[in-house]
Formats: sequence, C-alpha cells, structure tokens
Amino acid sequence: MMQPQQIVDRALRGAAGETMVVLVEDTDQINLRWANSTLTTNGHVHGQTVDIIACHRDRAGTRTATVSGQVADAADVDQLVARAREAAQTAAVAADAAELPTQSQPTSPDWDHDSPGTGPHEIRDLAVDLGEMFRAGAARDTCYFGYAEHDVTTTHLGSTAGARLRWTQHSSRLETTARDSAGARSAWHGEAGNSLRSVDLATVADTLATQLSWQQRQVKVPPGRHTVLLSPSAVADLMVEFYWYADAESAAAGRSVFSGSNGGTRVGEPLGEGITLASDPHHPDPTMRCADFVAVTGGSPTTSVFDNGGPKPATEWIADGVLNQLVTTRASAATTGLGYAPTVDNLSMSTTVGHGDLMEVAGRLENGLLITCLWYNRVVDPETLLLTGLTRDGVYLVADGEVVGSCGNYRFNESPVGLLRRIVDSGSPERTLARELGDYFARATVPPLVVADYNLSTSSDAR
Repeated sequence: MMQPQQIVDRALRGAAGETMVVLVEDTDQINLRWANSTLTTNGHVHGQTVDIIACHRDRAGTRTATVSGQVADAADVDQLVARAREAAQTAAVAADAAELPTQSQPTSPDWDHDSPGTGPHEIRDLAVDLGEMFRAGAARDTCYFGYAEHDVTTTHLGSTAGARLRWTQHSSRLETTARDSAGARSAWHGEAGNSLRSVDLATVADTLATQLSWQQRQVKVPPGRHTVLLSPSAVADLMVEFYWYADAESAAAGRSVFSGSNGGTRVGEPLGEGITLASDPHHPDPTMRCADFVAVTGGSPTTSVFDNGGPKPATEWIADGVLNQLVTTRASAATTGLGYAPTVDNLSMSTTVGHGDLMEVAGRLENGLLITCLWYNRVVDPETLLLTGLTRDGVYLVADGEVVGSCGNYRFNESPVGLLRRIVDSGSPERTLARELGDYFARATVPPLVVADYNLSTSSDAR
C-alpha cells in the first residue's frame, strides 16, 4: 500500500485548481470470538480506504461528488481523482456550498509519522483470562459466548485549503453473555475503552454470576407503566438516539421532536431538571477522546463536506436541563441562527444530584424494575422520537432496595426526550457500552437513571 501522506499529496496534485478533500483511513484490528466456553476464531485485519471529494464550480453553483476505493499505486490514485472530478461535473448543485475552513494549525504535528497498529500482544492476556473464566464457569454450570476487538484507526485529511490533519483512534470493545447449561437463564455484559488489556474478566464473571442467580426466582410483573432503573448501557442507547436526531436542519423544517411549536427550534426550552448532555473531543477520560476536526465523506442534516478540516468544539447539548444547542453544519448554523456545533464522536451525561453506582441506586429504590440492557431499538415517530425495542437477558424486580427475582423481558415504547422529565433518581456517570448502538457509537459516559412511568408495553420472549 502507498503511505497515506503520499496518497493525499498525489491526489491533491490532480485537483487542477478546483476544491478537493482527500481522506485516507488506515485500520488495524485484532479480535477474538468464543462460544459455549470455547475460543472459536481470532483474526488480525488491516485495511485502507481512500475517499476523494471533488468540487466543480460553474455558473449554476458548486457541485460535489465523493468517490471511494482502495489504491495500490499512483495510477490508482489518479484514477480515483479523475472519477471524482467527472462525477462532480454532473452532480446536483450543493445548497451548502462554501469555501473550506481556514486552518489555525494547518498541519498536525504527527502528520509524517507512520500509522500505528495493534497485534497479538493486545489480546494475549485476555485469551489466558478467558480460559480461566471458562473453567470457573463449568463449576458454576455456566457457558460463555462473546466477542472482543481492539482496533487502531488513523485518519489523514488533506485539502486544497492547506489542511494536513491526522487523528489516531484506539478503540476496544468486549461483549459476553453467560447462560446456564439448560439455556433458561442468560445475562449480558459489555464494556468499551481503548485497550483490552484493562479488562478485568474476574469481575465480569462475578457480575454475570450475580445476575444469573437473580434469575433463579421468577416473579410475574405484568406489562404497563413502571418505575424502572436503567443501567448505564441502557441509558447510553437512549441518549445516543437523542443525539443522532438532534440536528438543527430537521428541527427548523418541522420534522423532529426538537421543532418549535410556532416554527424554529426548541433551543432554550427546559427538557428536565439538572441534566447535562455534552460532547468534548478533549474529554478528561483518555478513552473518550476523539478527533477534534471534521472528516466526513457526504452531506446530510448533520454533515457537510464543505466543513472538512474545520474544528469540532466542545458543546453542551443540554445545559442544566435546558436544550442548549442542536447539531449544525456551518450552513445550517447560518440558516437557523444557532451556533456552529458539528457532531463529536462521544457523549457524556450527568445530573446535578446523581451519586452512586448501579447497585447503590438500586439500594435506594423502593419498588421498580431493573433493566440491564436494550436491544433492537427502532424509531417509530421522529416528531416525538418515540422508540420501540426490547429488553434482553433479564429484567429484575427491586423491592425495598433488594433484587428479589427476575420477571422476564418486555417490549418498550418510550421517548428519550420525554423520559427526561420523569427522572426521579440517578447515579454517577460511568464509562459504558450501549448494547444496541455500541457497534456505531462506542464512547459514552452516562449514569444509571430511575425513570417513572416507563412504558413496558408487552411481554417478550427475548433472552
């Protein structure tokens, strides 16, 4: 493969005086899979993707097109550039056309460095610990199924505006399910970070064993509206959906839950009490940090290719319970009158009175249902952001601060916007993995939440 810097320089030389952005993404990943307490597969994969974003200006306006591919040599780069330029000439005129952002620091200090990778050293200890967990599980009549991966992705962005920007993202993810030998009881655990070497499998196994023990007693709780304790994983799934639909363009057009009743947006309206929802590429937790510049391949209500290379500032989406900002491009910021706030690849939530971990919050709950994770979530109505989905791997009845048994699983119908007004208790924020959306959004720090009148609409056979 050509080096990313070579690809960027070669492609930009073919811009022929027109605006162009080049994105090169190098990914190195190592992974493990296990089933029925047996390691099944492992892999070490390296890949590179090149995206050429070409712009063409004529009397009608500016047109843009993106062509993606893999390259082996300079001829491949030239071919991608030619295809992108040709496609741009016949594309529709871009409504968000603008000059590319100017750069206060046009070149990243590590621009010329080699892209780092991962390797067997990252999973060696984990594989040994898995063996010990499998042997201990056999004595507990427990089998484990799961997946772990560590990937290192380096993005190089170059543009005709002079940008030479680079970011290396280290990401790790582990998910495992424990089941009894009869398959009647199951529990799930997931976590995300930037290294698998920090995973404590002994603690994971103890957590799963506790949840399986709770399922030895079955209690019947009919569907309906209940006070629920949502684990950080479940909260992350709901808040990521909130974030993904919180764009200013859709709100201003009257198409979303964030649309104002008399036009405009709901920015400035209270959504709950004492809640902060924020994103910051320079988060204090190293495992939450992410790229602080825009690097996108296409346009949408939340992205504009003309913003490529621009900064990503820290933003409070909700500040002290009030909707403070919606996601904007430079174009939608101008049309809506809101500040410029592009998406950032992390999300943090906190409450002013929250304290304690999940089980400490459960200890304060007089009567409610503990939901450990959500699954198969889908948007039913964008205008209210009503979601439907399933609980999975156990919902537990809590009475007088104690888990007293398992009540199966449910389908839910709930809005992550509407439930913010019904938070009655919360814990301390913690790093977590959203079960449903963790494949796409793995950097979340949120608290457990107690929510009143959560709609568990029907019982479910999901496990």
